[in-house]
Parts: sequence; structure tokens; C-alpha cells
Amino acid sequence: MKRRLFALSATAAALTLGLAAGAASAQTKWDLAAAYPATNFHSENLAQFAKDVEAASGGKLKITVHANAALFKAPEIKRAVQGGQAQAGEILLANFQNEWQLFGADGLPFLADSYDESNKLYKAQRPLLEKKLGEQGMALLYAVAWPPQGIYSKKPLNSAADLKGIKWRAYSPSTSRIAELVGAQPVTVQAAELSQAFATGVVEATMTSGASGVDSKLYENLKYYYDTQAWLPKNAVIVNKAAFNALDKATQAVVLKAAADAEARGLAASKRVNVESIDKLKANGMTVAAPSAQLKADMKKVGDTMLKEWLDKAGPEGKTLVDAFHKP
Repeated sequence: MKRRLFALSATAAALTLGLAAGAASAQTKWDLAAAYPATNFHSENLAQFAKDVEAASGGKLKITVHANAALFKAPEIKRAVQGGQAQAGEILLANFQNEWQLFGADGLPFLADSYDESNKLYKAQRPLLEKKLGEQGMALLYAVAWPPQGIYSKKPLNSAADLKGIKWRAYSPSTSRIAELVGAQPVTVQAAELSQAFATGVVEATMTSGASGVDSKLYENLKYYYDTQAWLPKNAVIVNKAAFNALDKATQAVVLKAAADAEARGLAASKRVNVESIDKLKANGMTVAAPSAQLKADMKKVGDTMLKEWLDKAGPEGKTLVDAFHKP
């Protein structure tokens, strides 16, 4: 009898262990690669997105966010997601303009220069983005705009002529082209190395948001910020389609709902961070000013040239997008 009880106990224990193992194996784990510091509002939004997914799926899907280029560097993230080395990732769309021109639409200077205009452009751009990413084995979960872009400089700028010969930090095809058009010297520097690049004199000026300026403490090495509100580039969160399709329907719905929430939350955060960042730049001794009429006119001319060049390269797809954006 004792032997039988022992055998039953052993069977029960084995069943319990088996059930526990089954529960553990039922959890799907994703890695999400991101390029910006954990304290950046995009990264904080990603962390909340991951928490929401885990909670709403009852722990069936756990997403680990790897911020600050800890898993892959910014230019590597899209390929990593496409190839399945990471199930998801956050990319700056404008970084991939050379691959497909429409990735860079929101990096065109002065095409969409406010949050309302940025949203309008995104509505026109999203179906085209979804189609392209789908062809590449990925899906778009959500996108959030950075605050409007301005010019940081070590010296005062009254016109584009003041940028001639200056070492200009570029991080995308469009920012490199701006440098060429104003006679600056483009130097490619990723977000994670930005602070060091300014500290060591590798670069002397750049065009980026107030949020990036605060993240990298640009006020420690630069004196001036000109709030040109040139464009609002978007970070997109993408997912490997095979990884997404492997989820059950209920978990897929959870991910899509969390993504929609993250998109709305991210936009609100971007607007808030824009105001806070400008205040922080001022508080840390940086001169924050609107661009002079001459500088604004010069940069608008750069934007017009770049839009024409972009439309020539983008072809009918690009014209469709710009026409849809300009519709009242």
C-alpha cells in the first residue's frame, strides 16, 4: 500500500512538473531592439508597450526591450527584424530612405512642419509603409513622431552661409543632403555616440530635436539652438511577420491594441517632451532662438530642392503620397 501511495505521489509530482513545464513553454519571448537611451520618451513608451502586452496576454507574450543600441546598432535593426534575429525593433524611418524613398518622406525639410501636418503625412504614408514592409516579411505596429527638428551649433547662425565648411553631424540621407546643399561637411554619427562626437570636435553642428539634445546633453558642448521646426521624423516599431503570425489570434489582438495605445500615448509624450526639452536647454545655458528670416528662407530653399529631388527618385509612388498629403 505504501508503495502504491508513493507511486501515486510520484505520478502526481510528475504531472505537476509537466504542467509547469507546459505553462513555461507556452510563454513566447520576443526581443525588441531599440537605438535610443532608456530614458528617452520613445524608449519609455516601448517599455510601457511591453508591459501592456505581457499583462493583457496573461504572460503569454513577454517582450524584452533592448534600449540604447544594446542589441543592434540603429542601422542594423531593420535587417535584424527582417531576418528574425530580433522579433521586433524600433527604427527611424528616414534612415532607410536610400533603400526606398518613401521611408524618408517625413525627413523632407519643411514638407510637414507641425504635429498636425506630421499626422496628415503619416495617414497618407501608412498604407504604403504597410505594403512595403509586408513585402519584406515585416509588419508595422505603430509610429511616433519626434519633436520638431532644429539646428544646434557651436557658433551663432544668421544664414545658411554660416554653415559653410562646418562639420555637420548627419544620421540619415536627408541630413547628409542638407549638409551638402549648405556647403557643410557631413559626418555620420549615431545617437549613442553623439555626445562624445561633440565633446571631441568630430562634429560642430547638427539638426535634431530638443529631446535628442537633452538626451545627449548637447548644452555641455554647444551654445546655440535654432528652433526651425524643419520636420518631425518618425520612429516606427516593426515586427517580424512570421513571429507575429505564430501568435494565437487573441495574443495578436493584444499586441495590436497595445500598439494603438502606444501610438496615441507616444504622440502626447512627444508634444510634452518638446516643451520640456526646450525649457531644459535654456535652463542649462543654451541660447534658444527662432531662426532669422534669412536662415529660414535659406533652409526653405534647401527643402524645396530636396522635395524636387525626392519626387524625381520616388516616382509615381512619391507623387501619390505628396498629392494625398496636400489634399485639403
